[in-house]
Amino acid sequence: MRQHVAPAPVPTWVRQFMHEIDTLDFGEGFARSTDDTEMFFGTAHVVGADAIKAFFVKIDEPLHIDHTVLECWDAPDGVLFLRGEAVMAKRTDPDTTVRAPFMHLYRLDESGKIRTIHITAGPLHTDAVM
Repeated sequence: MRQHVAPAPVPTWVRQFMHEIDTLDFGEGFARSTDDTEMFFGTAHVVGADAIKAFFVKIDEPLHIDHTVLECWDAPDGVLFLRGEAVMAKRTDPDTTVRAPFMHLYRLDESGKIRTIHITAGPLHTDAVM
């Protein structure tokens, strides 16, 4: 029997995860990542919760960012898809903003911990924020 991806409410931990990326104040959202969690962000491959946090600090610290999840789909075998939008601006120029669409794909283990995160963002004109 074929199983389908179904629209789903955004889990609380995902909203917290996004908030922690925006604020760089890591807590409950990132508690689902482990030393073995792998993140693929564009061409970057980062392994481990601490390395993933450091990655976000490096790319997001000079920015104000607000991630909004627009849609969420739950798939069989612990797979979660998100579609959203990030609004960002340089901290030195907060009035010039860029909107970047994004997709996240999470693969969770049986206990709900994140095994992998695949992130794509864009297209966007990065000149305003980079």
